[in-house]
Amino acid sequence: MTDFVEKALSREAGSVPGWLAAFNTLGRHSGEGRVLPDLKVEEWKYTSLRPLREGQYQAAPQAAPADADLVGHFAIADLGAHVLAFVNGQYSESLSSPGPLPEGLSLVPFSRASDDSDISLISAHLGSLANGQARLFTALNDSWLADGVYLRVARNSHIKQPIQLVWLTTAQPAEFGIAQRLLVVLEEGSEATVLEHFASSAEGQNVFTNGVTELVVGDNARLHHYRLHLEEPGVLHVGAIHASLGRSATLNGFHVALGSRLKRIDLVVRHRGEGAHCELNGVYLPRLRQHVDYHVTMDHEVPHCTSEQTFRGIVADHGQAVFNGRIHIHRDAQKTSAHLSNRNLLTSNTAEVDTKPELEIYADDVQCSHGATVAQLDSEQLHYLRTRGISEQEARVLLSFGFINELLNRMDREPLQRYLRPRLAQLFAQDPDLMRHLL
Repeated sequence: MTDFVEKALSREAGSVPGWLAAFNTLGRHSGEGRVLPDLKVEEWKYTSLRPLREGQYQAAPQAAPADADLVGHFAIADLGAHVLAFVNGQYSESLSSPGPLPEGLSLVPFSRASDDSDISLISAHLGSLANGQARLFTALNDSWLADGVYLRVARNSHIKQPIQLVWLTTAQPAEFGIAQRLLVVLEEGSEATVLEHFASSAEGQNVFTNGVTELVVGDNARLHHYRLHLEEPGVLHVGAIHASLGRSATLNGFHVALGSRLKRIDLVVRHRGEGAHCELNGVYLPRLRQHVDYHVTMDHEVPHCTSEQTFRGIVADHGQAVFNGRIHIHRDAQKTSAHLSNRNLLTSNTAEVDTKPELEIYADDVQCSHGATVAQLDSEQLHYLRTRGISEQEARVLLSFGFINELLNRMDREPLQRYLRPRLAQLFAQDPDLMRHLL
């Protein structure tokens, strides 16, 4: 276990801007003497890092290809987004289409940051929410970091077009690891929609993605954050999203995750200003022998804040899903309203779900609830559809997809709904004829 961390920390970040070198060094120091967590560690009780430990994912990637056909793996029709694309962790100018940026929007790859004011702002915020001292994988990300994205929306600016950040992987001759990094800063009174899109080429993947996203949402600002994990099942992914909400700030998050050999996402939201609100919706769909793990922490640190979490999972075949949702109400966070719902559907007798909702409350004037369910398809609903002339196979597809379709309908962007529905529907309906009622 120590061997993996030692090899990872000894890897050079490669060609990095001079201002990032100190950040790499800090990450190496933060990771020294640490080991990969095993199943004896409570937060990793149901997620084994064996696939990572047994591979050689400490190696840096080779030069990324610039094949124009790769656009087809992430293009979303009619989305009209400003697009920045990275291939195997490296910025790809040929696959990006940022277009003319509206006034008030800064969208800068770390490797292209040359303005002193941008570098100063990146340095001030980078690592302010994601702490390598507290989290090993953040320390590894810091030590590998050679590129990333700085996204800033100026005070009172409302960006109408979404910003799509694509993290694309392609297979290489040998196993390798990449660091993904996103820093979003919304200043007071601003608004934006940010889509993180994790995708891969069609061939089997041999990559480990270590991702960190930091979302700084200022006073009265509003961020719509979508995160799609649609990689090929061979990808290993350990990621973290850290968000900080100012006074009366709003974060609307939507997460979609297909399964893979290892997929672990930690999501931490801190309410740091009175009146802040966070709404999170999520869907995860492991099947075959795939694995998905979501660990969500909702920290209410000040009074008069609200949060709503709704996550649903459909687990098929020998797939495994893990969901740990924690609501932490601090001592001074009076008048808090926080609610969590996690529902899971098992479509086979060999599928597994490990769900654990938690409430930790230190204030006495709050409204909080949490709940979790694990069930199979309702036999009465199946019977009802079959009495209407629908085959059992088609009825199972309709009921399964309907379980998550309610959440998909909550997405504000119709082009994104149209993009996701056929991709998710085909997981339930291997026969194309069974998809005709779903799209």
